[in-house]
Amino acid sequence: MKINEGTVDRILRVIVGLCILSLAFVGPKTPLGYLGLVPLITGVVGFCPLYAILKINTCGVGKA
Repeated sequence: MKINEGTVDRILRVIVGLCILSLAFVGPKTPLGYLGLVPLITGVVGFCPLYAILKINTCGVGKA
């Protein structure tokens, strides 16, 4: 697995993932909030399988 997410992309994914995940614990307390784990994990790891399939790389030139 090569890293295919840039720094800004990763930070945004972690923030969005935490916001969505918080819906499982506060607010509407819906189990759909656990979908926030997807962007959270991909942001922490730096690899997005969908980006790999679509051949998208937000790392920049020469970093991956």
